[in-house]
Amino acid sequence: MTRKSATVETRRRLVGIVLMLGAVACFACLDASAKWLNRTMDPLQTVSVRYIGSFLLVGAFFNPWTRRGLLRAHSLWRQCARACFLVVATLCAFSALRYLPLTEFTSITFSSPLIVALIAGPLLGEWIGIQRLVAVLIGFAGVLVVTRPGSHGVHPAVILAVGTACANALYSVATRLVAAHDSPETTLFYTGLVGSILILPVAPFVWATPTSAPVWLAMAGVAGFGALGHWLLILAHKRAPASIVAPFFYAQLLWATLLGWLVFGEVPDRWTLIGGAIVMGSGLYLLSRERAKHKPPSADVSA
Repeated sequence: MTRKSATVETRRRLVGIVLMLGAVACFACLDASAKWLNRTMDPLQTVSVRYIGSFLLVGAFFNPWTRRGLLRAHSLWRQCARACFLVVATLCAFSALRYLPLTEFTSITFSSPLIVALIAGPLLGEWIGIQRLVAVLIGFAGVLVVTRPGSHGVHPAVILAVGTACANALYSVATRLVAAHDSPETTLFYTGLVGSILILPVAPFVWATPTSAPVWLAMAGVAGFGALGHWLLILAHKRAPASIVAPFFYAQLLWATLLGWLVFGEVPDRWTLIGGAIVMGSGLYLLSRERAKHKPPSADVSA
């Protein structure tokens, strides 16, 4: 590789990292907007705004009329299953955010890569060794540090946060399966299409027309941040290998902590910070092991 090509490649990777940081910032803003809306709005309405609004935005740029072959999927049922996993993750996430602080919720859902490491064996044939199994167990111990069951009583919404992590893990595995055959644009389109079809019949029964401009703005944020975040994620992976950009996914915890403080006045306690650091450390260790094997885990996230 010449010096010029090496410089170009380095620049592409830096752009990929910046795009990944932008993507996780959008996802943190999406969670914050949903949490703010859920104080006065049914979470199902927030979910419907997230999917239908995002799908309309994405459809303006990616649709079967402007991009031929967009609907051509190698396995339609896998695309639909992947989208269903994301819908379940979003339903659990938005419901949990109604009660849990942003930092605590994000720390718990960061256990998703640990779950992926466990289920990738039976589902993908990617079995983990003793060292990575120990890392996974340590990561789950970090989740226990965050929730501290038995010390002050665990809020039932923690179960929803764990459900988010589990659904997101299945979503990540499904993403690996479809990414080998379908374009990111096709996958993005089906994500919004299937999600909108599932949530649209529910929307009229939970809809309450907002009466203030801030609520309309937050609803626009839920739709816009969701669409923009996933698009930035695609662009990041186009410009840099997953092994380079995936570790920066954990910057979402920093964004969540900042937004939790600025928007909701939430100051995470030391146990949440310690537990979050343990979960992040375990995830980064798994990423480093996968990088050595040239099989980086998916950095795709649910929102």
